[in-house]
Amino acid sequence: MADQPQIYELNNGTVVVKITNYGCTITSLSVPDKNGKLADVVLGFDTVEPYVKGASPYFGCIVGRVANRIKNGTFTLNGTGYFLPINKPPNSLHGGFKGFDKRIWEVAEYKKGDKPSITFKYRSSDGEEGYPGDVSVTATYTLTSSMTMKLDMEAVPENKATPINLAQHTYWNFAGHNSGNILDHTIQIWASEMTPVDENTVPTGEIKPVKGTPFDFTAEKKVGLQVHEVGLGYDHNYVLGGGEEKLGLKRAAKLKDPSSSRVLNLWTNAPGMQFYTGNYVNGVVGKGGAVYNKHAGLCLETQGFPNAINQPNFPSVVVQPGSKYQHTMLFEFSV
Repeated sequence: MADQPQIYELNNGTVVVKITNYGCTITSLSVPDKNGKLADVVLGFDTVEPYVKGASPYFGCIVGRVANRIKNGTFTLNGTGYFLPINKPPNSLHGGFKGFDKRIWEVAEYKKGDKPSITFKYRSSDGEEGYPGDVSVTATYTLTSSMTMKLDMEAVPENKATPINLAQHTYWNFAGHNSGNILDHTIQIWASEMTPVDENTVPTGEIKPVKGTPFDFTAEKKVGLQVHEVGLGYDHNYVLGGGEEKLGLKRAAKLKDPSSSRVLNLWTNAPGMQFYTGNYVNGVVGKGGAVYNKHAGLCLETQGFPNAINQPNFPSVVVQPGSKYQHTMLFEFSV
């Protein structure tokens, strides 16, 4: 349908989401607070131009073919070495220089009504950004109930085995996108372990308990309480598990803003979640002229473990031709 970037709206009368086919990106998401007052709770831009011009530090997009870092931008699969763009030296990050977040996706379906949805499609070709094989990708955002959004991501390799690891990279600020930092938010993460990282933010391969460390969010805790004890801030993969399950999804995180009482409960079928506190955001001019600085938003990127392609003890992210990669996220908003 659209071969140029446009913004589409999903509106069920309670939640209003704006999404562009450029990178499958959520540009705006408005939910009510305890008084029923709507606020836009995601970082982003008013128009598609800044995204296209590269002003966005991955605000709201779907990243791929492989999310997060691949160490030294290289891996071996079925005896062949692959070399990826080093776009975050010394590593390859979020699919390379022109990952899925910088591609125009086809709008395959767009439905209005009480359960509005939009489906985007993209075909990634063999050799694109160094990755093997052709892959067909679809992503569907649906407002499944008055306060719930679901994202279904699927990818099918057509002819070669390939790593696939998609992540939704929205930066949340539940007090409102223009309200300052997220250090007063509280978060609970259903993970008793995390994957420690080296000096270049790549997991070392270890899996460590969070108990007794600043990484422990097994009980609800203020984001800012120990953020200064972990370098620039949180940018770490959590090993999800131990929570309840619903519709085949496990509970990943609960995020709360005390000022507005807005809450997000996040459910997923992914094995990990990168918890990132916007450490590299610095003076980005966003919607309505709001200036986003460090910790202006936080990301809850459910995904396969970072650099899993080079870590045999991590859950595999390799998908075989004829098999299907399936990744679902359920965002439950409440007050």
